[in-house]
Amino acid sequence: MDLRGLLLDYAGVLDEPGMASVARAVRGVGVRTAVVSNADQLADPALPEAFDAVVLSGVVGFAKPDAEIYRLAARRLGLEPAECVFVDDLRRNVDGAVDAGMVGIHHSDLESTVMELQALFDLELGA
Repeated sequence: MDLRGLLLDYAGVLDEPGMASVARAVRGVGVRTAVVSNADQLADPALPEAFDAVVLSGVVGFAKPDAEIYRLAARRLGLEPAECVFVDDLRRNVDGAVDAGMVGIHHSDLESTVMELQALFDLELGA
């Protein structure tokens, strides 16, 4: 199955300088994007406009690493979990996404994550 969705954690991933630009670049080539966060709201009120979906645990009632939050995010993108890549800085959350059927990336730094995204989506992003 082709990868057509990118789901990103906010704290520890999207708040790292450069990651929001990477997400915009991936979305710009037609990949559906979502923020998946264990929060009640996002610190940046403009952030939802840059993504196709936002799934917040405080709103939906379940949190990472519960598989249902990843499945819900995929549904909101109109995709199957197997079509999605999830990026988080916490291994347990990545493992939860993998258990839900997604490809997982354990984020440690911008350069490594960009390299993995480029390989998975067959893109040239530049970091």
